[in-house]
Amino acid sequence: MGEWAWRHVERVYPSMFEPVHGSAPDIAGKNIANPIACFWTAQMMLDHLGEMEGAKLLMGAIENIIKEGKVLTRDLGGNASTQEVSAAIIDKILKK
Repeated sequence: MGEWAWRHVERVYPSMFEPVHGSAPDIAGKNIANPIACFWTAQMMLDHLGEMEGAKLLMGAIENIIKEGKVLTRDLGGNASTQEVSAAIIDKILKK
């Protein structure tokens, strides 16, 4: 999935938030895709909707996971799975 997120904010609703990635058929079903962009787009949506506490909490979890460098997918120099990175981000949120 990658680590890039994109938002297209409309002046009138709805706006669109999505992870930016190619189809990546070479890694489909292998549990090695980077899920960070999915979480990041959720953070952008929360921010856009004025849910600042949730947006801050989610971005903090993403930043901490990357800064710690312990649970990262291969594209970021780690060896963690999609599920492991997702679980680590969720764990950071739940521990706040």
